[in-house]
Amino acid sequence: MAAIGSAVGLGNIWRFPYIAYDNGGGAFLLPYLIALLTAGIPLLILEYSIGHRYRSSAPLAYRRISRPAEAIGWWQVAICFVIAIYYAVIVAWAVRYTWFALGQQWGDDPDGFFFNDFLQVSDGPGMVSGFVSGVAWPLVAVWALVLAVLALGVRKGIEKANKIFIPLLVVLFVLLVIQALTLDGATAGLNALFTPDWGAMLDGGVWIAAYGQIFFSLSIGFAIMVTYASYLRRKVNLTGSAMVAGFANSSFELLAGIGVFAALGFMAATAGTAVDEVATAGIGLAFVAFPQIISTLPLGGALFGVLFFGCLVIAGLSSLISIVQVIVSAVQDRTGLGRVQTVLLVGGATALASVLLFPTPQGLYFLDTFDRFINQYGIALAGLVMVLVFGWILRRLPLFEKHANAISSVRLDWWWKIALGGITPVLLGFMMWDSLRAELTSPYEDYPQAFLLVAGWGVAIGAIVFGIVVACVPWKRADTIARRDAEHVAAQPDGEAPAQLDEPDKITAPRPSDDDQEGKGH
Repeated sequence: MAAIGSAVGLGNIWRFPYIAYDNGGGAFLLPYLIALLTAGIPLLILEYSIGHRYRSSAPLAYRRISRPAEAIGWWQVAICFVIAIYYAVIVAWAVRYTWFALGQQWGDDPDGFFFNDFLQVSDGPGMVSGFVSGVAWPLVAVWALVLAVLALGVRKGIEKANKIFIPLLVVLFVLLVIQALTLDGATAGLNALFTPDWGAMLDGGVWIAAYGQIFFSLSIGFAIMVTYASYLRRKVNLTGSAMVAGFANSSFELLAGIGVFAALGFMAATAGTAVDEVATAGIGLAFVAFPQIISTLPLGGALFGVLFFGCLVIAGLSSLISIVQVIVSAVQDRTGLGRVQTVLLVGGATALASVLLFPTPQGLYFLDTFDRFINQYGIALAGLVMVLVFGWILRRLPLFEKHANAISSVRLDWWWKIALGGITPVLLGFMMWDSLRAELTSPYEDYPQAFLLVAGWGVAIGAIVFGIVVACVPWKRADTIARRDAEHVAAQPDGEAPAQLDEPDKITAPRPSDDDQEGKGH
Protein backbone atom coordinates (compact mmCIF):
# COMPACT_ATOMS: atom_id res chain seq x y z
CA MET A 1 0.00 0.00 0.00
CA ALA A 2 2.90 2.35 0.70
CA ALA A 3 4.32 1.69 -2.77
CA ILE A 4 0.90 2.19 -4.36
CA GLY A 5 0.41 5.37 -2.31
CA SER A 6 3.72 6.70 -3.57
CA ALA A 7 2.94 5.83 -7.19
CA VAL A 8 -0.63 7.12 -7.12
CA GLY A 9 -0.22 10.87 -6.94
CA LEU A 10 -1.39 14.10 -8.48
CA GLY A 11 -0.01 13.13 -11.89
CA ASN A 12 -2.35 10.14 -12.11
CA ILE A 13 -5.40 12.35 -11.74
CA TRP A 14 -4.49 15.33 -13.90
CA ARG A 15 -1.72 14.12 -16.24
CA PHE A 16 -2.65 10.65 -17.51
CA PRO A 17 -6.15 11.43 -18.87
CA TYR A 18 -4.85 14.26 -21.03
CA ILE A 19 -1.75 12.34 -22.19
CA ALA A 20 -3.93 9.39 -23.23
CA TYR A 21 -6.44 11.67 -24.98
CA ASP A 22 -3.71 13.55 -26.83
CA ASN A 23 -1.88 10.42 -28.00
CA GLY A 24 -4.43 8.22 -29.69
CA GLY A 25 -7.15 7.77 -27.07
CA GLY A 26 -8.02 4.09 -26.75
CA ALA A 27 -5.09 3.16 -29.00
CA PHE A 28 -2.71 4.76 -26.47
CA LEU A 29 -3.55 2.04 -23.95
CA LEU A 30 -1.60 -0.57 -25.96
CA PRO A 31 1.79 1.23 -25.96
CA TYR A 32 1.06 2.26 -22.36
CA LEU A 33 0.60 -1.41 -21.35
CA ILE A 34 3.73 -2.44 -23.27
CA ALA A 35 5.67 0.35 -21.51
CA LEU A 36 4.41 -0.90 -18.14
CA LEU A 37 5.53 -4.48 -18.85
CA THR A 38 8.87 -3.71 -20.52
CA ALA A 39 10.06 -0.75 -18.45
CA GLY A 40 7.85 0.12 -15.47
CA ILE A 41 7.63 -3.24 -13.70
CA PRO A 42 11.23 -4.30 -14.58
CA LEU A 43 12.56 -1.06 -13.08
CA LEU A 44 10.35 -1.50 -10.01
CA ILE A 45 11.76 -5.01 -9.53
CA LEU A 46 15.32 -3.69 -9.87
CA GLU A 47 14.76 -1.02 -7.21
CA TYR A 48 12.94 -3.48 -4.94
CA SER A 49 15.83 -5.95 -5.26
CA ILE A 50 18.50 -3.35 -4.47
CA GLY A 51 16.62 -2.02 -1.44
CA HIS A 52 15.69 -5.45 -0.09
CA ARG A 53 19.11 -7.02 -0.62
CA TYR A 54 21.11 -4.24 1.05
CA ARG A 55 18.45 -2.97 3.48
CA SER A 56 19.81 0.56 3.19
CA SER A 57 18.92 3.96 1.82
CA ALA A 58 19.82 4.52 -1.84
CA PRO A 59 23.25 6.18 -1.28
CA LEU A 60 24.45 3.44 1.09
CA ALA A 61 22.95 0.63 -1.00
CA TYR A 62 24.60 1.91 -4.18
CA ARG A 63 27.91 2.40 -2.36
CA ARG A 64 27.79 -1.22 -1.19
CA ILE A 65 27.44 -2.22 -4.84
CA SER A 66 30.25 0.05 -6.04
CA ARG A 67 31.70 3.08 -4.28
CA PRO A 68 31.39 5.53 -7.26
CA ALA A 69 27.71 4.57 -7.60
CA GLU A 70 27.00 6.32 -4.28
CA ALA A 71 26.85 9.61 -6.20
CA ILE A 72 23.71 8.41 -8.00
CA GLY A 73 22.02 7.87 -4.65
CA TRP A 74 22.79 11.37 -3.38
CA TRP A 75 21.72 12.79 -6.73
CA GLN A 76 18.35 11.08 -6.24
CA VAL A 77 18.15 12.45 -2.69
CA ALA A 78 18.64 15.97 -4.07
CA ILE A 79 15.93 15.31 -6.66
CA CYS A 80 13.55 14.29 -3.86
CA PHE A 81 14.34 17.48 -1.95
CA VAL A 82 13.48 19.66 -4.96
CA ILE A 83 10.27 17.74 -5.69
CA ALA A 84 9.17 17.76 -2.04
CA ILE A 85 9.44 21.54 -1.61
CA TYR A 86 7.06 22.27 -4.50
CA TYR A 87 4.85 19.15 -4.36
CA ALA A 88 3.69 20.12 -0.87
CA VAL A 89 2.43 23.45 -2.23
CA ILE A 90 0.06 21.75 -4.68
CA VAL A 91 -1.28 19.63 -1.81
CA ALA A 92 -1.82 22.84 0.17
CA TRP A 93 -3.77 24.33 -2.78
CA ALA A 94 -5.98 21.23 -2.81
CA VAL A 95 -6.59 21.59 0.94
CA ARG A 96 -7.87 25.15 0.44
CA TYR A 97 -9.96 24.17 -2.57
CA THR A 98 -11.64 21.38 -0.59
CA TRP A 99 -12.95 24.18 1.62
CA PHE A 100 -13.66 26.52 -1.31
CA ALA A 101 -15.77 23.79 -2.96
CA LEU A 102 -18.34 23.87 -0.15
CA GLY A 103 -19.45 27.38 -1.06
CA GLN A 104 -18.02 27.53 -4.60
CA GLN A 105 -16.03 30.55 -3.50
CA TRP A 106 -14.32 30.92 -6.88
CA GLY A 107 -17.51 32.54 -8.18
CA ASP A 108 -18.10 32.98 -11.92
CA ASP A 109 -14.42 33.26 -12.85
CA PRO A 110 -12.41 30.25 -11.55
CA ASP A 111 -9.42 31.24 -13.69
CA GLY A 112 -9.18 34.76 -12.27
CA PHE A 113 -9.90 33.54 -8.75
CA PHE A 114 -7.11 30.95 -8.83
CA PHE A 115 -4.35 33.04 -10.36
CA ASN A 116 -5.24 36.51 -9.10
CA ASP A 117 -7.23 36.20 -5.88
CA PHE A 118 -5.85 32.97 -4.44
CA LEU A 119 -2.22 32.78 -5.66
CA GLN A 120 -1.82 36.51 -6.34
CA VAL A 121 0.58 35.64 -9.17
CA SER A 122 2.96 38.38 -10.30
CA ASP A 123 3.23 39.53 -13.90
CA GLY A 124 6.40 37.54 -14.50
CA PRO A 125 9.11 35.43 -12.85
CA GLY A 126 11.71 37.05 -10.66
CA MET A 127 12.90 37.41 -7.10
CA VAL A 128 10.50 36.76 -4.22
CA SER A 129 8.69 39.99 -3.40
CA GLY A 130 5.92 39.17 -0.97
CA PHE A 131 4.02 36.58 1.01
CA VAL A 132 0.59 35.01 0.31
CA SER A 133 -0.87 33.99 3.66
CA GLY A 134 -3.78 32.07 2.10
CA VAL A 135 -1.27 29.59 0.67
CA ALA A 136 1.25 29.70 3.51
CA TRP A 137 -0.95 28.49 6.36
CA PRO A 138 -2.32 25.34 4.66
CA LEU A 139 1.25 24.63 3.51
CA VAL A 140 2.47 24.76 7.11
CA ALA A 141 -0.36 22.39 8.09
CA VAL A 142 0.57 19.95 5.30
CA TRP A 143 4.19 19.88 6.43
CA ALA A 144 3.21 19.44 10.08
CA LEU A 145 1.14 16.36 9.19
CA VAL A 146 3.82 14.86 6.92
CA LEU A 147 6.59 15.32 9.50
CA ALA A 148 4.40 13.88 12.25
CA VAL A 149 3.77 10.72 10.20
CA LEU A 150 7.48 10.38 9.38
CA ALA A 151 8.52 10.96 13.01
CA LEU A 152 6.32 8.06 14.14
CA GLY A 153 8.44 5.68 12.07
CA VAL A 154 7.82 3.15 9.35
CA ARG A 155 5.43 0.76 11.08
CA LYS A 156 3.65 3.21 13.38
CA GLY A 157 3.67 6.13 10.94
CA ILE A 158 4.00 5.38 7.23
CA GLU A 159 2.34 1.95 7.25
CA LYS A 160 -0.62 3.04 9.37
CA ALA A 161 -1.07 6.24 7.36
CA ASN A 162 -1.20 4.31 4.09
CA LYS A 163 -3.65 1.77 5.52
CA ILE A 164 -5.97 4.74 5.99
CA PHE A 165 -5.03 6.92 3.01
CA ILE A 166 -5.14 4.38 0.20
CA PRO A 167 -8.52 2.71 0.93
CA LEU A 168 -9.99 6.17 1.60
CA LEU A 169 -8.59 7.47 -1.69
CA VAL A 170 -10.08 4.54 -3.62
CA VAL A 171 -13.50 4.94 -1.96
CA LEU A 172 -13.61 8.71 -2.55
CA PHE A 173 -12.46 8.40 -6.15
CA VAL A 174 -14.93 5.62 -6.97
CA LEU A 175 -17.71 7.85 -5.59
CA LEU A 176 -16.38 10.71 -7.73
CA VAL A 177 -16.36 8.56 -10.86
CA ILE A 178 -19.87 7.26 -10.21
CA GLN A 179 -21.16 10.80 -9.81
CA ALA A 180 -19.28 11.94 -12.94
CA LEU A 181 -20.79 9.12 -15.00
CA THR A 182 -24.31 10.32 -14.13
CA LEU A 183 -23.70 13.78 -15.63
CA ASP A 184 -25.20 14.85 -18.95
CA GLY A 185 -22.57 14.59 -21.66
CA ALA A 186 -20.46 12.01 -19.80
CA THR A 187 -20.71 9.61 -22.75
CA ALA A 188 -19.28 12.21 -25.13
CA GLY A 189 -16.33 12.69 -22.81
CA LEU A 190 -15.65 8.96 -22.59
CA ASN A 191 -15.94 8.61 -26.37
CA ALA A 192 -13.37 11.38 -26.79
CA LEU A 193 -10.99 9.60 -24.43
CA PHE A 194 -11.36 6.01 -25.60
CA THR A 195 -12.07 6.31 -29.34
CA PRO A 196 -8.91 4.70 -30.78
CA ASP A 197 -6.77 6.51 -33.31
CA TRP A 198 -4.79 3.54 -34.59
CA GLY A 199 -2.76 5.74 -36.90
CA ALA A 200 -1.22 7.42 -33.86
CA MET A 201 0.57 4.17 -33.00
CA LEU A 202 2.83 4.74 -36.01
CA ASP A 203 4.02 7.97 -34.41
CA GLY A 204 7.16 7.47 -32.33
CA GLY A 205 6.15 10.39 -30.13
CA VAL A 206 3.16 8.42 -28.87
CA TRP A 207 5.39 5.60 -27.69
CA ILE A 208 7.75 8.04 -26.02
CA ALA A 209 4.74 9.61 -24.27
CA ALA A 210 3.64 6.17 -23.04
CA TYR A 211 7.07 5.35 -21.61
CA GLY A 212 7.37 8.84 -20.17
CA GLN A 213 4.07 8.48 -18.34
CA ILE A 214 5.15 5.15 -16.88
CA PHE A 215 8.50 6.52 -15.68
CA PHE A 216 6.97 9.58 -14.08
CA SER A 217 3.93 7.93 -12.48
CA LEU A 218 5.46 4.81 -10.89
CA SER A 219 7.89 6.65 -8.57
CA ILE A 220 10.90 5.02 -10.24
CA GLY A 221 14.19 6.75 -10.82
CA PHE A 222 14.39 8.75 -7.61
CA ALA A 223 15.09 6.13 -4.93
CA ILE A 224 11.64 5.91 -3.33
CA MET A 225 11.19 2.22 -4.06
CA VAL A 226 14.78 1.42 -3.04
CA THR A 227 14.07 3.09 0.31
CA TYR A 228 10.68 1.47 0.86
CA ALA A 229 11.96 -2.01 -0.10
CA SER A 230 14.76 -1.67 2.45
CA TYR A 231 12.14 -1.99 5.19
CA LEU A 232 10.59 -5.21 3.85
CA ARG A 233 10.98 -8.39 5.85
CA ARG A 234 13.41 -11.10 4.72
CA LYS A 235 10.80 -13.34 3.12
CA VAL A 236 8.75 -11.24 0.74
CA ASN A 237 7.44 -11.70 -2.78
CA LEU A 238 9.39 -8.98 -4.62
CA THR A 239 8.19 -9.60 -8.17
CA GLY A 240 4.60 -10.13 -7.04
CA SER A 241 4.67 -6.90 -5.01
CA ALA A 242 6.11 -4.97 -7.96
CA MET A 243 3.39 -6.27 -10.27
CA VAL A 244 0.65 -5.42 -7.77
CA ALA A 245 2.01 -1.88 -7.36
CA GLY A 246 2.44 -1.40 -11.11
CA PHE A 247 -0.99 -2.66 -12.13
CA ALA A 248 -2.71 -0.90 -9.22
CA ASN A 249 -1.15 2.40 -10.30
CA SER A 250 -2.22 1.90 -13.92
CA SER A 251 -5.72 0.84 -12.88
CA PHE A 252 -6.09 4.02 -10.86
CA GLU A 253 -4.90 6.06 -13.85
CA LEU A 254 -7.54 4.42 -16.02
CA LEU A 255 -10.18 5.12 -13.37
CA ALA A 256 -8.98 8.73 -13.23
CA GLY A 257 -9.34 9.00 -17.01
CA ILE A 258 -12.93 7.80 -16.82
CA GLY A 259 -13.87 10.22 -14.04
CA VAL A 260 -12.06 13.24 -15.46
CA PHE A 261 -13.32 12.87 -19.04
CA ALA A 262 -16.87 12.11 -17.96
CA ALA A 263 -16.77 15.45 -16.12
CA LEU A 264 -15.16 17.23 -19.09
CA GLY A 265 -17.89 15.80 -21.35
CA PHE A 266 -20.47 17.40 -19.07
CA MET A 267 -18.59 20.70 -19.18
CA ALA A 268 -18.43 20.59 -22.99
CA ALA A 269 -22.17 19.78 -23.25
CA THR A 270 -23.04 22.64 -20.90
CA ALA A 271 -20.88 25.12 -22.83
CA GLY A 272 -22.03 23.79 -26.22
CA THR A 273 -18.44 23.12 -27.33
CA ALA A 274 -16.36 20.09 -28.27
CA VAL A 275 -14.51 18.10 -25.61
CA ASP A 276 -11.13 19.04 -27.07
CA GLU A 277 -11.84 22.69 -26.28
CA VAL A 278 -12.15 21.99 -22.56
CA ALA A 279 -9.65 19.11 -22.22
CA THR A 280 -6.54 20.30 -20.41
CA ALA A 281 -3.82 18.91 -18.19
CA GLY A 282 -2.12 19.91 -14.97
CA ILE A 283 -2.99 22.91 -12.87
CA GLY A 284 -5.56 24.16 -15.38
CA LEU A 285 -7.56 20.94 -15.10
CA ALA A 286 -7.55 20.70 -11.32
CA PHE A 287 -7.98 24.30 -10.24
CA VAL A 288 -9.76 25.95 -13.18
CA ALA A 289 -11.67 23.40 -15.27
CA PHE A 290 -13.03 21.35 -12.37
CA PRO A 291 -14.28 24.39 -10.41
CA GLN A 292 -16.14 25.38 -13.61
CA ILE A 293 -17.70 21.91 -13.72
CA ILE A 294 -18.66 22.13 -10.03
CA SER A 295 -20.26 25.55 -10.56
CA THR A 296 -22.46 24.27 -13.40
CA LEU A 297 -23.70 21.17 -11.61
CA PRO A 298 -27.43 21.52 -10.86
CA LEU A 299 -27.22 19.44 -7.67
CA GLY A 300 -24.41 17.98 -5.60
CA GLY A 301 -21.74 20.40 -6.74
CA ALA A 302 -20.33 20.83 -3.24
CA LEU A 303 -20.10 17.05 -2.74
CA PHE A 304 -18.45 16.60 -6.14
CA GLY A 305 -15.91 19.30 -5.32
CA VAL A 306 -15.09 17.95 -1.87
CA LEU A 307 -14.62 14.46 -3.34
CA PHE A 308 -12.32 15.66 -6.12
CA PHE A 309 -10.11 17.94 -4.06
CA GLY A 310 -10.15 15.51 -1.14
CA CYS A 311 -8.74 12.88 -3.51
CA LEU A 312 -6.02 15.30 -4.57
CA VAL A 313 -5.09 15.93 -0.93
CA ILE A 314 -4.89 12.24 -0.01
CA ALA A 315 -3.03 11.20 -3.18
CA GLY A 316 -0.61 14.07 -2.70
CA LEU A 317 0.03 13.36 0.98
CA SER A 318 0.87 9.67 0.44
CA SER A 319 3.29 10.58 -2.35
CA LEU A 320 4.86 13.46 -0.41
CA ILE A 321 5.50 11.20 2.58
CA SER A 322 7.38 8.74 0.36
CA ILE A 323 9.47 11.52 -1.22
CA VAL A 324 10.58 12.99 2.11
CA GLN A 325 11.25 9.50 3.50
CA VAL A 326 14.04 9.10 0.90
CA ILE A 327 15.82 12.17 2.31
CA VAL A 328 15.26 11.15 5.93
CA SER A 329 16.49 7.61 5.34
CA ALA A 330 19.65 8.75 3.53
CA VAL A 331 20.61 11.31 6.17
CA GLN A 332 19.84 8.83 8.95
CA ASP A 333 22.22 6.32 7.36
CA ARG A 334 24.89 8.99 6.83
CA THR A 335 24.80 10.50 10.31
CA GLY A 336 23.54 7.69 12.54
CA LEU A 337 20.99 10.05 14.11
CA GLY A 338 17.68 8.73 15.44
CA ARG A 339 14.52 9.00 13.37
CA VAL A 340 12.88 11.87 15.26
CA GLN A 341 16.08 13.92 15.23
CA THR A 342 16.54 13.31 11.50
CA VAL A 343 12.94 14.14 10.66
CA LEU A 344 13.11 17.39 12.62
CA LEU A 345 16.44 18.34 11.04
CA VAL A 346 15.94 17.27 7.43
CA GLY A 347 12.17 17.52 7.24
CA GLY A 348 12.25 20.86 8.99
CA ALA A 349 14.81 22.25 6.53
CA THR A 350 12.79 20.95 3.57
CA ALA A 351 9.59 22.44 4.96
CA LEU A 352 11.31 25.76 5.63
CA ALA A 353 12.57 26.01 2.03
CA SER A 354 9.07 25.20 0.79
CA VAL A 355 7.36 27.79 2.99
CA LEU A 356 9.85 30.56 2.18
CA LEU A 357 9.83 30.14 -1.60
CA PHE A 358 6.39 29.10 -2.83
CA PRO A 359 3.64 30.99 -0.94
CA THR A 360 4.76 34.11 -2.83
CA PRO A 361 3.58 36.00 -5.95
CA GLN A 362 6.48 34.42 -7.86
CA GLY A 363 5.93 30.95 -6.40
CA LEU A 364 3.99 29.56 -9.38
CA TYR A 365 6.84 30.39 -11.77
CA PHE A 366 9.37 28.63 -9.55
CA LEU A 367 7.06 25.63 -9.21
CA ASP A 368 6.50 25.35 -12.95
CA THR A 369 10.22 25.61 -13.77
CA PHE A 370 11.40 23.30 -10.98
CA ASP A 371 8.86 20.69 -12.05
CA ARG A 372 9.85 20.82 -15.71
CA PHE A 373 13.61 20.60 -15.26
CA ILE A 374 13.80 18.22 -12.31
CA ASN A 375 11.47 15.77 -14.08
CA GLN A 376 13.17 15.91 -17.48
CA TYR A 377 16.78 16.21 -16.32
CA GLY A 378 16.45 14.71 -12.86
CA ILE A 379 14.15 11.70 -12.56
CA ALA A 380 14.38 10.45 -16.15
CA LEU A 381 18.11 11.13 -16.46
CA ALA A 382 18.88 9.55 -13.07
CA GLY A 383 16.87 6.49 -14.12
CA LEU A 384 18.88 6.25 -17.34
CA VAL A 385 22.22 6.58 -15.53
CA MET A 386 21.16 4.02 -12.92
CA VAL A 387 20.25 1.43 -15.57
CA LEU A 388 23.45 2.06 -17.54
CA VAL A 389 25.69 1.83 -14.45
CA PHE A 390 24.14 -1.27 -12.88
CA GLY A 391 23.24 -2.99 -16.15
CA TRP A 392 25.99 -2.10 -18.61
CA ILE A 393 29.03 -0.96 -16.60
CA LEU A 394 28.87 -3.02 -13.38
CA ARG A 395 26.85 -5.87 -14.96
CA ARG A 396 24.91 -6.56 -11.77
CA LEU A 397 21.55 -7.49 -13.32
CA PRO A 398 22.23 -11.27 -12.97
CA LEU A 399 22.95 -10.74 -9.25
CA PHE A 400 19.66 -8.92 -8.65
CA GLU A 401 17.81 -11.43 -10.81
CA LYS A 402 19.13 -14.23 -8.59
CA HIS A 403 18.14 -12.32 -5.45
CA ALA A 404 14.58 -11.71 -6.66
CA ASN A 405 14.13 -15.28 -7.93
CA ALA A 406 15.20 -16.72 -4.57
CA ILE A 407 12.20 -15.24 -2.76
CA SER A 408 9.61 -14.37 -5.43
CA SER A 409 6.67 -16.21 -6.95
CA VAL A 410 7.19 -14.95 -10.52
CA ARG A 411 10.67 -15.83 -11.75
CA LEU A 412 12.69 -13.37 -13.75
CA ASP A 413 14.24 -14.58 -16.97
CA TRP A 414 15.78 -13.27 -20.17
CA TRP A 415 12.88 -10.80 -20.66
CA TRP A 416 13.86 -8.84 -17.54
CA LYS A 417 17.48 -8.39 -18.61
CA ILE A 418 16.49 -7.47 -22.17
CA ALA A 419 13.98 -4.90 -20.88
CA LEU A 420 16.47 -3.25 -18.52
CA GLY A 421 19.61 -3.77 -20.57
CA GLY A 422 18.15 -2.81 -23.93
CA ILE A 423 14.65 -1.37 -24.22
CA THR A 424 14.67 0.95 -21.20
CA PRO A 425 18.06 2.68 -21.72
CA VAL A 426 17.44 3.14 -25.46
CA LEU A 427 14.03 4.75 -24.95
CA LEU A 428 15.14 6.84 -21.97
CA GLY A 429 18.14 8.02 -23.96
CA PHE A 430 15.93 9.02 -26.88
CA MET A 431 13.61 10.88 -24.51
CA MET A 432 16.56 12.79 -23.09
CA TRP A 433 17.86 13.74 -26.54
CA ASP A 434 14.43 14.80 -27.83
CA SER A 435 13.66 16.85 -24.72
CA LEU A 436 17.06 18.53 -24.68
CA ARG A 437 16.80 19.41 -28.39
CA ALA A 438 13.42 21.07 -27.82
CA GLU A 439 14.71 22.87 -24.71
CA LEU A 440 17.65 24.39 -26.54
CA THR A 441 15.51 25.40 -29.52
CA SER A 442 13.18 27.67 -27.56
CA PRO A 443 13.18 28.74 -23.89
CA TYR A 444 10.64 26.94 -21.72
CA GLU A 445 7.39 28.96 -21.61
CA ASP A 446 9.40 31.92 -22.99
CA TYR A 447 10.69 32.60 -19.49
CA PRO A 448 13.75 34.90 -19.28
CA GLN A 449 17.02 33.05 -19.86
CA ALA A 450 18.46 34.33 -16.58
CA PHE A 451 15.52 32.87 -14.65
CA LEU A 452 15.81 29.51 -16.44
CA LEU A 453 19.54 29.38 -15.78
CA VAL A 454 18.93 29.71 -12.04
CA ALA A 455 15.59 27.99 -11.41
CA GLY A 456 15.82 25.47 -14.27
CA TRP A 457 19.29 24.44 -15.36
CA GLY A 458 20.77 25.56 -12.06
CA VAL A 459 18.50 23.27 -10.04
CA ALA A 460 18.90 20.27 -12.37
CA ILE A 461 22.70 20.57 -12.59
CA GLY A 462 22.96 21.50 -8.91
CA ALA A 463 21.35 18.17 -7.95
CA ILE A 464 24.02 16.30 -9.94
CA VAL A 465 26.84 18.35 -8.40
CA PHE A 466 25.41 17.78 -4.93
CA GLY A 467 25.41 14.02 -5.49
CA ILE A 468 29.04 13.99 -6.64
CA VAL A 469 30.31 16.27 -3.85
CA VAL A 470 28.58 14.41 -1.00
CA ALA A 471 29.77 11.06 -2.38
CA CYS A 472 33.37 12.34 -2.23
CA VAL A 473 33.13 13.07 1.51
CA PRO A 474 34.71 10.24 3.58
CA TRP A 475 32.16 7.85 5.11
CA LYS A 476 33.85 5.48 7.56
CA ARG A 477 30.69 3.70 8.60
CA ALA A 478 29.86 2.86 4.98
CA ASP A 479 33.41 1.58 4.42
CA THR A 480 33.02 -0.70 7.43
CA ILE A 481 29.75 -2.07 6.08
CA ALA A 482 31.24 -2.58 2.60
CA ARG A 483 34.19 -4.46 4.09
CA ARG A 484 31.85 -6.73 6.05
CA ASP A 485 29.86 -7.32 2.86
CA ALA A 486 33.02 -8.43 1.05
CA GLU A 487 33.99 -10.75 3.91
CA HIS A 488 30.49 -12.19 3.99
CA VAL A 489 30.51 -12.90 0.26
CA ALA A 490 34.00 -14.42 0.43
CA ALA A 491 32.80 -16.77 3.17
CA GLN A 492 30.15 -18.28 0.90
CA PRO A 493 31.14 -21.66 -0.58
CA ASP A 494 30.49 -20.61 -4.18
CA GLY A 495 31.68 -17.03 -3.77
CA GLU A 496 28.16 -15.74 -4.27
CA ALA A 497 26.31 -13.51 -1.83
CA PRO A 498 23.30 -15.02 -0.06
CA ALA A 499 19.77 -13.94 -0.94
CA GLN A 500 20.01 -11.07 1.54
CA LEU A 501 23.10 -9.64 3.20
CA ASP A 502 23.06 -9.79 6.97
CA GLU A 503 24.43 -7.15 9.32
CA PRO A 504 25.76 -8.91 12.42
CA ASP A 505 25.89 -5.99 14.79
CA LYS A 506 24.74 -2.44 15.42
CA ILE A 507 27.83 -0.89 13.86
CA THR A 508 27.17 -2.42 10.46
CA ALA A 509 23.37 -2.31 10.49
CA PRO A 510 22.04 -0.12 7.67
CA ARG A 511 20.23 2.13 10.11
CA PRO A 512 19.03 1.87 13.69
CA SER A 513 15.53 0.59 14.19
CA ASP A 514 13.08 3.47 14.30
CA ASP A 515 10.01 1.54 15.38
CA ASP A 516 10.90 -0.19 18.63
CA GLN A 517 13.78 -1.67 20.59
CA GLU A 518 13.37 -5.19 19.17
CA GLY A 519 14.96 -4.37 15.83
CA LYS A 520 11.81 -4.59 13.74
CA GLY A 521 11.95 -3.13 10.26
CA HIS A 522 15.73 -3.39 9.96
